[in-house]
Amino acid sequence: MPFIKTHQPCPSCGSSDALAINDDMSTKCFVCHTYTPSTLVKEHHTVIDTTNETPSSSFLKNYSEGYAVSVSDRRITKASMEKYGVVKTDNSYYFPYHNKDGMLVAAKVRGVKEKTFSTEGAWKTGTLFGQHMFSSGGKYLTIVEGEFDALAAFQMTGSKYPVVSIRNGAGSALKDCKEQYEYINSFENIVVCFDGDEHGMKASKEVAELFGSKCKIFKGTTDYKDACDWLSDSKEAAFVDRWWRAEQFVPDGIVSGSTLWDEISKPLAPADCFYPWAGLNELTYGMRFGELVCITAGSGLGKSQVLREVVWHIVQETKENIGLMFLEESVKKTALSIMSLAANAPLHLPDNQVGEEERKRAFDATLGTSRLFLFDHFGSTSIDNIVNRVRYMAKGLGCKYVFLDHISIVISAQENGDERKALDEIMTKLRMLVQETNIALVIVSHLKRPADKGHEEGAVTSLAQLRGSGSIAQLSDMVIGLERNGQAEDLEVRNTTKVRVLKNRYSGTTGPACNLLYNKHTGRMLEHHVEEGDLL
Repeated sequence: MPFIKTHQPCPSCGSSDALAINDDMSTKCFVCHTYTPSTLVKEHHTVIDTTNETPSSSFLKNYSEGYAVSVSDRRITKASMEKYGVVKTDNSYYFPYHNKDGMLVAAKVRGVKEKTFSTEGAWKTGTLFGQHMFSSGGKYLTIVEGEFDALAAFQMTGSKYPVVSIRNGAGSALKDCKEQYEYINSFENIVVCFDGDEHGMKASKEVAELFGSKCKIFKGTTDYKDACDWLSDSKEAAFVDRWWRAEQFVPDGIVSGSTLWDEISKPLAPADCFYPWAGLNELTYGMRFGELVCITAGSGLGKSQVLREVVWHIVQETKENIGLMFLEESVKKTALSIMSLAANAPLHLPDNQVGEEERKRAFDATLGTSRLFLFDHFGSTSIDNIVNRVRYMAKGLGCKYVFLDHISIVISAQENGDERKALDEIMTKLRMLVQETNIALVIVSHLKRPADKGHEEGAVTSLAQLRGSGSIAQLSDMVIGLERNGQAEDLEVRNTTKVRVLKNRYSGTTGPACNLLYNKHTGRMLEHHVEEGDLL
C-alpha cells in the first residue's frame, strides 16, 4: 500500500515525524509501530497532490517494513536515524529521498554488511538528502558527501543546524547543488564539508564557487576523511571547533606578473560578441564577458527594442545562454517581441498577419533553442531578489549574457525611499556579481529630465543626466545613450534613433556611433545612414 505523506507527528508515541499516511488514509508509525485504520485517522492529516511522478508501491512497501536503529560502529544514535527517516531491514539501510513537495519518492539502499548501493523509487525527482526537513532561509546549512555523514554532522553539531547530503558522491556535487540552487542559496552561511580526498576537495571548490563568499569550506585532516570518521572516534568537540572555524571561500586569482608573458603574448580577441551595428562596434569593439553595460535614454524612446535587437543578434552569433529580465512587461510580451525579430514582423501586435507555421519557425529560432531564460517577477523587485536571480541565471543556468530592463523600476520599488542609497547598493552588488561570474550584464536606466528640451524631443544625452548619485556612471564599463525626436513632423526623423557612446572604459573612445531606423512593418531597428544635420 503506497504512502501519500510521510514524516507526520504520531499521536500514539509523540514522535514528531515518524508517522506515514497510506493512500486509504490509514497510518503507520515507524517508532512505536502503531497501525491506525482510516476510520480513526484525525482530519488534520491532509492528502498532498500526487499528480507528479510517484514511487512504486513495491518501493514503499520495502521502506515501510524497515525500522529505526542506532548504528553502533558509527556511534549514530537512533534519534538521528529517526530524524532523517533512515530505516533498517534485514540486509539493508534505506535512506529516504523526498521531492520538492516533501513527498517520499525514492531511497538509496546500502548493504548492512557490504558496501553496496542501489536506488529504489522515482530517484530523479528527489532533492538533496534531508532537504525536506529544513525550511529554506536559515542561518547555517552544511552540505556533506554522504547520507551517514549527514547524520553524523547533524548529531555532532547538536542536532540543531540543517545538514543535507548530495545524492551521488563528489562527482555529482556541482550538478546536485545547481539543481537545488535557490534552496541552498537562501541560507546566510553554507558550510561545505565534503570528504578530505582529492575528489572531495575538488568538488568543495566547485560548489563554493557556485555560491561565492557566503560559502565556508570545512578543512579536514589526514586522520579523518569525513564526518563519520570524526564521530566514530568520539571527536565531536574537535569537529565542531573546525566547523565553526571553517574558512570563508576566496576564489583563486592572485598571480605574479612575472608569470604572464605567455598569456599576454596571445593575440587579443576584441570581443566575445559584437553588437548588431557596425558604427557601435567601431567605437566599442563589441561586448565582452566581465563588462557591465548601461543603456540609457528618455522615457518611451526604444531602449527595450534596442535590447531585443542585441539579444537576437547574440542568439544568431553565439551558442551561449541568455537571461532576460524585462520588468515592465510580462514574459509573454517579452517572448513575442523576441520572436518578432526572427519573423521580421511585430507578433506582439494584434493586427499582425503572421501565420501559425511562420510563428512556429520564429519560436524555434529563439525560445525553442532552450538558450533563453525569462524572469517572471510577479511584482517582486526587491534589490536582493533581483541580484539573486541574476546570480542564478549566471551560475545555475549558465547564462553568459543577462539583460535587466530596467534598474529604475527596482529602485522605485524600495521601501526606504532613498533613491541614491538604493542605486548605490544595487549597482555595487551588480558590479561585484559581474566580476564574480564573468558575465556580460546589460542594464537599462532612465535619465533625469534636462532643464530645456526633453529627451523625448531629441535632447542630447550625457553622463551627468543619469539618475542617482553617480554610481551608474562610475561602476559601468560602457554607457550608451539613445536619442530620438519622438515628436518630429518628419516620419523618418521621428523613427530614427541616434546611438551615442557616453563612457567607454575599454578603449576610451566616445561620441556618436550610428543611427538606427525603426520599421513599424517589420519591427526591426537597422543601421541607417543619415546626413549630418538631418536629425536636428
